[in-house]
Amino acid sequence: MAATESEEVPSISKFLMDCSPKDIALNWLQATDLTKDVYHHLAYFVPKIYCRDTNPNPLNEEMLAQHILLEPLEWYLCGEDPATGIIKLEKANKSSQLCGRVFKIGEPTYSCRDCAVDPTCVLCMECFLASVHREHRYRMTTSGGGGFCDCGDTEAWKQGPYCQKHEPSGSEALEEDPLEHLSEDMIGRAYNIFAIAFKYAVDMLTWVEEERLPSGLEPLEKEDTYYCMLFNDEVHTYEQVIYTLQKAVNCTQKEAVSFATTVDRDGRRSVRYGDFQYCEQAKTVIVRNTSRQTKPLKVQVMHSSVVAHQAFAIKLLIWLSQVIGYSGGLRRILCQVGLQQRPDEDHSSLIDKLMLCDSKLWKGARNIYHQLFMSSLLMDLKYKKLFAVRFAKNYQQLQSDFMEDDHERVMSVTALSVQLFTVPTLARVLITEENLMTTIIQTFMDHLMRQRDSHGRFQFERYTAIQALKFRRVQSLIGDLKYVLVSKPTEWTDKLREKFLEGFEVFLQLLKRMQGMDPVTRQVGQHIEMEPEWEAAFTLQMKLTHIISMMQEWCASDERALIEAYRKCLIVLLQCQIGPSDGEQPITLNMCGHSLDSVQYRVSQHQVSIHLPVSRLFSGLHVLLSKTEVAYRFPELLPLSELSPPLLIEHPLHCMVLCAQVHAGMWRRNGFSLVNQIYYYHNVKCRVEMYDKDLIMLQAGASMMDPNHFLMIVLCRFELFHIFNNPHYGKRFSSEHTNKDVLQQNNILIEEMLHLIMMVVGERYTAGVGQVSPEDEIKREIVHQLCIRPMAHSELVKALPEDENRETGMEKVIESVAYFKKPGLTGRGLYELKRECAKEFNVFFYHYSRADQSKAEEAQRKLRKQNGEDTALPPPVLPQFCPLFASLVNLLQSDVYLYILRTVLQWVVEPNGHAWTESMLQRVLHLIGMALLEEKQQLESANEDSDFTFNFTSKVSRPGEAPENSPSILAMLETLQNAPHLEVYKDMVKWILKLFGLIKKLRERNNSAPVMEVEGHSVDECLRDKDKADRKRKAEIARLRREKIMAQMSEMQRHFIDENRELFQQTLEELEASSSTAPDNSAIAPDAALIALGPKQTKVFDKKQVVTCILCQEEQEIKLNSKAMVLASFVQRSTVLSKNRSRIIQDPENYDPLFMQPDLACGTHIGSCGHIMHAHCWQSYFDAVQAKEQRRQQRLRVHTSYDVENGEFLCPLCECLSNTVIPLLPLSWSLQNSDNSRSFSGIPVLSQWLKCTLQQSKVLRKINEKQPISADNTNASQEGIEALDRFRPDVKPKNPYSDSIKEMLTTLATATYKVGLKVHPNDQDPRVPILCWGSCAYTIQTTERFLADEEKPLFGHLPCRQDDCLKALTRFAASHWTVSFLSVVQQHFARLLAVLVPDDNKTQIPPSILDVDMFHLLVSLVLSFPAVHCHDFRGVSLSVGVLHLFHLVTMAHIVQILLTSSTEENNMDQESTDGDEESAAFTLYDKLRQHSGSALNFMASGWHLWQYIKTGIMPYLRCSALFFHYLNGVPVPVELQEIGPHHFELLCHYLSLPINLMSLFQTNSDTIEPLMQRWCGAAEVLNFAKGERKAISYPRESNKLIDLPDDYSCLINRASCFTCPKSGGDKSRAPTLCLVCGGML
Repeated sequence: MAATESEEVPSISKFLMDCSPKDIALNWLQATDLTKDVYHHLAYFVPKIYCRDTNPNPLNEEMLAQHILLEPLEWYLCGEDPATGIIKLEKANKSSQLCGRVFKIGEPTYSCRDCAVDPTCVLCMECFLASVHREHRYRMTTSGGGGFCDCGDTEAWKQGPYCQKHEPSGSEALEEDPLEHLSEDMIGRAYNIFAIAFKYAVDMLTWVEEERLPSGLEPLEKEDTYYCMLFNDEVHTYEQVIYTLQKAVNCTQKEAVSFATTVDRDGRRSVRYGDFQYCEQAKTVIVRNTSRQTKPLKVQVMHSSVVAHQAFAIKLLIWLSQVIGYSGGLRRILCQVGLQQRPDEDHSSLIDKLMLCDSKLWKGARNIYHQLFMSSLLMDLKYKKLFAVRFAKNYQQLQSDFMEDDHERVMSVTALSVQLFTVPTLARVLITEENLMTTIIQTFMDHLMRQRDSHGRFQFERYTAIQALKFRRVQSLIGDLKYVLVSKPTEWTDKLREKFLEGFEVFLQLLKRMQGMDPVTRQVGQHIEMEPEWEAAFTLQMKLTHIISMMQEWCASDERALIEAYRKCLIVLLQCQIGPSDGEQPITLNMCGHSLDSVQYRVSQHQVSIHLPVSRLFSGLHVLLSKTEVAYRFPELLPLSELSPPLLIEHPLHCMVLCAQVHAGMWRRNGFSLVNQIYYYHNVKCRVEMYDKDLIMLQAGASMMDPNHFLMIVLCRFELFHIFNNPHYGKRFSSEHTNKDVLQQNNILIEEMLHLIMMVVGERYTAGVGQVSPEDEIKREIVHQLCIRPMAHSELVKALPEDENRETGMEKVIESVAYFKKPGLTGRGLYELKRECAKEFNVFFYHYSRADQSKAEEAQRKLRKQNGEDTALPPPVLPQFCPLFASLVNLLQSDVYLYILRTVLQWVVEPNGHAWTESMLQRVLHLIGMALLEEKQQLESANEDSDFTFNFTSKVSRPGEAPENSPSILAMLETLQNAPHLEVYKDMVKWILKLFGLIKKLRERNNSAPVMEVEGHSVDECLRDKDKADRKRKAEIARLRREKIMAQMSEMQRHFIDENRELFQQTLEELEASSSTAPDNSAIAPDAALIALGPKQTKVFDKKQVVTCILCQEEQEIKLNSKAMVLASFVQRSTVLSKNRSRIIQDPENYDPLFMQPDLACGTHIGSCGHIMHAHCWQSYFDAVQAKEQRRQQRLRVHTSYDVENGEFLCPLCECLSNTVIPLLPLSWSLQNSDNSRSFSGIPVLSQWLKCTLQQSKVLRKINEKQPISADNTNASQEGIEALDRFRPDVKPKNPYSDSIKEMLTTLATATYKVGLKVHPNDQDPRVPILCWGSCAYTIQTTERFLADEEKPLFGHLPCRQDDCLKALTRFAASHWTVSFLSVVQQHFARLLAVLVPDDNKTQIPPSILDVDMFHLLVSLVLSFPAVHCHDFRGVSLSVGVLHLFHLVTMAHIVQILLTSSTEENNMDQESTDGDEESAAFTLYDKLRQHSGSALNFMASGWHLWQYIKTGIMPYLRCSALFFHYLNGVPVPVELQEIGPHHFELLCHYLSLPINLMSLFQTNSDTIEPLMQRWCGAAEVLNFAKGERKAISYPRESNKLIDLPDDYSCLINRASCFTCPKSGGDKSRAPTLCLVCGGML
């Protein structure tokens, strides 16, 4: 059947393409029943175009659909050729002032923090960059997809609503009908075709029949072809779907993955095509396999014609979206068609039908019609309002459907609420006309009604994953309510007020069901068995926090609304108070002559809930009465007489007591659920509408009742009333039988009770409670955060509460209280508190956690001590209360308050008292200070006519009443001043007494109180005398103590020297010996004479080195013949220095790495963490790691950061990634010339040494090639004959290393070879030594570049691990020839030397001087030369050869620099006349020009040439200094360990080079002249001189990362435009920017 169909497809396509769209459209224009004709056309052609096979051809379908189905529609709409008609429409159309760009997933959006009405108002990147908001404070986020740009919407922006692109001209400012630009015929045709097309698309997308089509679309003959259609859900995983599909449709895994991906992206996919029975079989298997644990996957067997029409319906919606973009008139016509109510459909519209069927549609269909809504309805302001009304009418049903749906909200039509409800005018209309507030809240409550207890309160099930998902869906309703309330009304109407209050009343019913939810009862005896559910309730509270705040802001904007809301809230609050008594018994409290009737309620025994939203909303409204002054202007309209203050404070007080008891450890058996609730109760996310509002309610209640009664209720609820009512309480706890747990609990409760009193009287930084502004409140929060420590911007923002717009207000006030300290090279910028703001510090700030309080107190005491101030932390001066709360200050002079203070102080002054703590005393002193400051403020602000009633000082001066007759508070404070055990609080007591004296003087001045004397002297005099005596006494004690300590130390020193005289004598002798022999690796000569190489090399003594193995902890000395000690290290290929990243190793097996190119395309780097192990310990550890990995089953292996199969492991100590080890070797460079070096008076010059070395190499080559040696001896010179006489190739040097060390040398060499070339390990490969030398050179080069870029000295600033690594690596590379084949190393040496000195070997032509990195060449020559020198028994030191090699390579590098400098632009100004160096440089360059055929550029200035040489050779000299320092162990001069101006001269001296490098050429002119001629005559050099090729110039510049833009948003914008070529659709992207090349991946 499939073959037959494939043959039919071309014929069908040809037949379809022969149809004429123009003729079809002309027939439609003449039709009497257009709908019938169009449907007949679609019924015939759609099944022939779409869904013809198992795997349809989308391109073919697209082409046919456009030609046969869409072009006739366009012809009909335009009445002419669409190519012409559409252009005319676009010309006549006026561009919309609205941008309307629909965001894709991951696209950046911008919201102006200064101008946006709310955070949902965003701009696309293009509009933002062309708007005024770019210069404002803005927030950049990435879109989740589905929203659109608000540019041009005047209601979305306070200013700057238009970007430059959408800015309207003067004529466009007036609103006009877009239909005016269309002809009557066009309007008629558009209505007709849009009505038919839109209805067809809606009917087909919402069609539920699987086998038949709607009337008018039935095919003439029905084929038996069906699709098994699989639909997406959010329940089953990818793996489940893939596995099921493989079983059901017998496909490969790749095909199943493709099916699953398409289903997830588009929402549905056909997985089988055939007859009904064939597809039904697949459906049965899918349903059976996915219904075991959850609901099965949705699968339908659909007729191919139904699938075809649905595919075209989606295409038709896309076409409609494109067409209306040509003309605003067409957009309006489509809006009218969509919203037109149809009598045959219960007066609903096509838009209604689509919305109400949203949850039944698949993802692809939803996406398309949502985008159509946004490009049509939401872009036309008139119909946006009408659509919003229809949306609000259907809101309840839409939300119910969404709750049953399993797709995310972004895929639901309910997500469009953000586009409608955030428009202020629309929100007002929907509230007044559609009662939207009530609808949203009622819908929210309806979905939570099932979760209630017997008292009607919410009681949520255990917070499982499924429960969290459902609850998250319900919470989306809260988001909609937030959108409605986000913009406060500036003008109120009676209708708006009525509907708002109606919604407010329903909101109160919601809060009523939250009041008292999740109650807890203290566990006594045993721990709670199962943690109760608490997360859902707090999640709901956090979601409602901003809603409650916005409700209050709405009330504050209208006086009548505020009064009515206050009345309604009070009614509901009183209803909440009338609940079960829970065993509360009436009691009468008596204290200090005051009596109060209350109830016997104990938090530790009865139920208590932390959720009191009604009480907290009422407290917020109560503050608003004060803030808006409604309470003073309309007191007769407020139900203040109905308030019962004791009732108001009851529940908030329970919460405060609960927190105190939890802190005291009384609820520890209730588990972590209660601890978490207490944490969130105080957390910045919840505290604004929880903790803060509870405190305000206590302040409101206390301000309306007798302060003594308030304090008695507080003592009673804290269960402390009996303690303070018992005069003998403090004495009871002096016995040994005291219950310490009870005592500790009581002490903590007393501390918390005192803190509560502090907060009730002292927390006035809330607008309405105190006479402050919101900015003052934010300032205070910032001040107290910065009192803890300097903080970064992000830390401060996290510590401050956010409003509904996610703003903290910090930027407005931060500069007035802090200054910004910019970050250094590392770290971050910090805000530091201004010194003058520290006086506002309150150590008992109510938003401090206990840890923060401790840190802040310590920091402020330390700061005061540094500033030379006393360490007292007195309470700050507070603002005045508002009139509604003014009576709160009376708490500070009430009888019960004074009694509490006196009682605690009496416990403190009593001998052997245990009923108090230092924290308790600190709080009492703070409270006394608060009262004194209040009295001082009132005295200073008092007028002559004012009636001054606050008299705290008088009351604290009176002694206690009978029968105790306790001393006065003032007397007890004076006693405490001299208490030795309270030294830390002495400054605070002094401050209080000083303030007391100041207030007394103020009273004297105002004649409001008599002068008070204490024991015949004034308070000030007493204080002065006592202070003076104390200071004198302390100074004398300190002097005597110092003298005593000094005498003891002198005596101890004398006895120690007498008893250890022999030890001291021995130490002095060792010191003298060390100064003569320098065993600490120091040279005999001073720093100026330190030379690192050559015959004059400074003699060094390798000190004894003892190291400890990190695995077995045994110590061992590093010796040649001992067991090997190794460093964990990591070998890797590196291109960090590369100047040519295109150069790669094509054939590693045959690649010759002997010569490193100057571009350093790829090197081998070795690093180490510096941790040392025995070689055998490391081997055992590595074997164990490998064995462990092999034992683990493949399927259980987790992803690790290292590859064991590739030889990788983690350092046992620091877990640094490693893949090999470096053996530690002693300073053994002298071992190569131990036997064959004898005294030799004359040191051969370069020419002599070069001749001998060349002859020796030639002999060795012939031996290796098995040729006769004496053939050329007849032509040899006398020196050559002597050299050959004492040259013994048959003598094999003795290897001094132990077997263990030799094994480790081979191990590292093999690892370097394997990694460096990316080949299999082979320790016999002749390239192994080359890789070892190259890794040493490359590692030194990278180290030198790092130090130069960091502008650090060459020596002295490397970390120890890096220093140890370089030392071990250099000595390893120098010793590796001892474990290699001598003949191989000798051949390498000969080839390396041939680059500089010609030989007669014509088989291998060496590279030109421009194509070799000279430092790599130097290291390889120096480290391979011992393999030749070990056969030389003339007595010439090895160091002579090394020096000559170094000089030769240095001269070659100078030539290299001069050759490449000829192409450099000369931008330097000559600073001095030419000297010897400059003249010699000019002469040398002139010779090079002659040797190269005058092809080099002419250089007139020797000074410039010398500067090129000095600058270009510095990296080479620095690397050489590092190399020879680690090779020979010669210390470096101190000057090289610091940054200085004369490093070139110092390096030359250290490296045994003349400061005038040109003298090298003059001294060895006979030798170097022919060599230079050879170098410059090479073909590659001549090509370069002629400009036919390029070469690296010196010094090489360091590679740097790309420059990033200053504005981070520019980078994000670039990333947002990137689309991965291998991913389709609008799925979330995570692009990565390569910082080396700038490419996006």
